[in-house]
Amino acid sequence: MDKPGKEKIFIRDDQPSTLVLKGMGVSPGITIGKAYHYDRMDLQTPFYKLGSPSLVQEEIDRFFSALKESEEQLLNLKKKLIDSGSGMEPLYIIDVHVMILKDQRLIDLTVQNIREMSVNAEWAIRMTIEKYRGIFDKMDDEYLRDRITDIEHAGQRIINNLVGKHHVPSELPEGIIVIASDLSPADTAQLKIDKILGFAMDMGGRTSHTAIVARSMEIPAVVALGDITRLVKTNDEIIIDGSAGVVIVNPDPEVRKRYGWKKRLYEKARDDLLDYAGLLAVTKDNHRVEIGGNIEFIEEIPSAIHHGAEGIGLYRTEFIYVNRRKLPDEEEHLENYRHVVGVNGLSWSTIRTFDLGGDKFFPDQKVFHERNPQLGMRAIRFCLKEKELFKVQLRAILRTSIYGKLRIMFPMISGIEEIREAKEILEGEKRSLVARGVKLGNDIEIGIMIEIPSAVIIADRLAKEVDFFSIGTNDLIQYSLAIDRINEQVSYLYQPFHPAVIRLIKSVVDAGHNAGIRVAMCGEMAAEPVYTMILVGMGIDELSMHPLAIPRVKKIIRGITFAEAQSLFEKVLTFSFVEEIRGFVLEEMQKRFPEDFSVDDG
Repeated sequence: MDKPGKEKIFIRDDQPSTLVLKGMGVSPGITIGKAYHYDRMDLQTPFYKLGSPSLVQEEIDRFFSALKESEEQLLNLKKKLIDSGSGMEPLYIIDVHVMILKDQRLIDLTVQNIREMSVNAEWAIRMTIEKYRGIFDKMDDEYLRDRITDIEHAGQRIINNLVGKHHVPSELPEGIIVIASDLSPADTAQLKIDKILGFAMDMGGRTSHTAIVARSMEIPAVVALGDITRLVKTNDEIIIDGSAGVVIVNPDPEVRKRYGWKKRLYEKARDDLLDYAGLLAVTKDNHRVEIGGNIEFIEEIPSAIHHGAEGIGLYRTEFIYVNRRKLPDEEEHLENYRHVVGVNGLSWSTIRTFDLGGDKFFPDQKVFHERNPQLGMRAIRFCLKEKELFKVQLRAILRTSIYGKLRIMFPMISGIEEIREAKEILEGEKRSLVARGVKLGNDIEIGIMIEIPSAVIIADRLAKEVDFFSIGTNDLIQYSLAIDRINEQVSYLYQPFHPAVIRLIKSVVDAGHNAGIRVAMCGEMAAEPVYTMILVGMGIDELSMHPLAIPRVKKIIRGITFAEAQSLFEKVLTFSFVEEIRGFVLEEMQKRFPEDFSVDDG
């Protein structure tokens, strides 16, 4: 398999140059729009349109005032360094920054941005820095290229002084395509997703946070592009083909026209699949598979129902903790969960207790600095360490149970001790609520995520402790194959078709069924139609996925028999290599569903 992010094809030499980048498509669809170069300092740079022409001069005056203040700060710093007897190197750097502040071209460009774009001074200087970055990136001399950092630092000083004197909450432009090295959960929580048309990332994989958010919000995305942040500037025109994993920068008119046509075709095909959304996932010989939706925000529930989710198979609760000065209390938790449980159109809702740590986050006062956070203090480990924090969430979940069918799911269970301790804490909170006269529902199911190899090995024992399993393939594959799934250097090794992965999943299904409990899958593998026949053939009871994938998965299930799926799975078990399994399964899917599968799938 080719590694993404390595292929760059320059189409034209005229300006602006058209550039085609090949990465990994992680959220399907085609979008066309303007690039927005994001870094974590962006949200500290306010953006707003000036309401009237009379405000333009006022904004220019603000800019000159900040320039003067920035120069005075640097000169004062220089005097202190001289008095302290520091060497010449820091003095030289300060002199360079002072020269930048006096550069007439920089000043003229910024004033021009304020006048012509009618934007605030902070954003105008940011656009000037972007202009300089584009010029410096084209320089052959590496030393000169690196001098852009001096301009960026001087520009940031101006912005800091502007913000400190006249802060306005940051606001992103409408209809942007976000270009970034990577996005953390905290980043995406701060971005206004409804203003974003697409994502293009240097790093990432199919199960990276950006990929999951993009799919759940039906936003085209391509990751593992290598160095798109170096090659693309804010306001470049961008085409993203999230199905093919292609990003086209500054397309010529013919290419743009062609992709506009492909975009319309894709949207029609997507709308046609919606015919399957309201149907049950039942095979031709009457084998039933329940279909759930994975969500991170309560705002995603209408989309989940619209695309055919029968219930919520996974509600990730980490985002309740985002961007807060203090921890959410019990009532805030309850207010969120009330919008998830008992919703008209959903038969059940699975609330996963918070999985904080690893590539997630938690409030500053709970941050741990770890060498390998994915294997550190996260998920159930963190909950059992911070019991009072855990109890707040559990009480709110229990109080929600009166509104509808509720499932509580504990993540990252590795052994019997953890699930028993978690259940004991849950029961203690339940007794406490009942003693206070709080009404609770009678139909609460307790389950665990199976995402660690140790849990697979003792799945027969764990099955006696809970009402259901849910297989989290994202981490299970990562830990089983010893790869970092968000590292673009090894993301190509993330292989759900690996014989070991398939056998691990099957052993969990068998252990659950032998104990009389249901087995679901809520990892990203459930959302990929190329795996659907294998999973049905294993006997999985429930598949839960991002809502956009549901209609296509239902179409696959309704187009096969359970006997055919079992036969295909048995054949898969005879192969020893990933490519053998992929080739065989993809060939079978192409024969059965030629309109849905191509040689690039899988």
